[in-house]
Amino acid sequence: MRRINIVVVLLVLAQFFFWAVPTGASDADDARILVEQAKITLETFVAEKDNAFFQDTLKKAKGILIFPKVVKVALGVGGGGGSGIYFIRDGKTGEWGQPAFYSVGAGSIGFQAGAQTAEVVVMALNQVATDSLFVSTQKWSGSMSAAAGLNGSGINKTARTDFISFAKTAGLYAGVDLQGTGVSVRDDLNKAYYGRNVTPVQILVKKEVSNPASAPLRELLKKVAGKSSK
Repeated sequence: MRRINIVVVLLVLAQFFFWAVPTGASDADDARILVEQAKITLETFVAEKDNAFFQDTLKKAKGILIFPKVVKVALGVGGGGGSGIYFIRDGKTGEWGQPAFYSVGAGSIGFQAGAQTAEVVVMALNQVATDSLFVSTQKWSGSMSAAAGLNGSGINKTARTDFISFAKTAGLYAGVDLQGTGVSVRDDLNKAYYGRNVTPVQILVKKEVSNPASAPLRELLKKVAGKSSK
């Protein structure tokens, strides 16, 4: 009987500590894991064969968004989309700065037939594209082009484009149509990762905060994308 009472007390205490954990702790874990997953996604894209267009575009990009997992949902069912991180180059030094956290809605994403999830990399090719992501919410418009593969097939490479997206769906690298898709800042993850409320401008431009946990991914970016954006 005494053993049963002890077990009950332990269960009650466990529930108390579980519910007493601050929400920020979970967000901090989510942010850290997202950065780690983004590194794996970028490594996967870079390691693929026939990725010359992806590599060349990455070397010219002013910024890069990495979404390790975007989920497709049925029509009328909520909960789709995914979270990712955004890096930009320093305009003077060419160095990659700290990440800001964003989410993308899956309601209007054109997935490859039969695919339910995708890994997505979006590159901002000019200053207009880079700056457009500083607002809380925006929709990608006709300035978005989707590559049909890492070799860039299906893209008019001479046309002016602000963003180019690459995606891996159902084990294949193919285009995912992101035009009209909403992109939003994840203020909760930014706060959790840096310990205070910060905007994308404060993170990406003013460089008011930093987190050493992003170092491995930033080093990878420097290695595969180069230091200079010119």
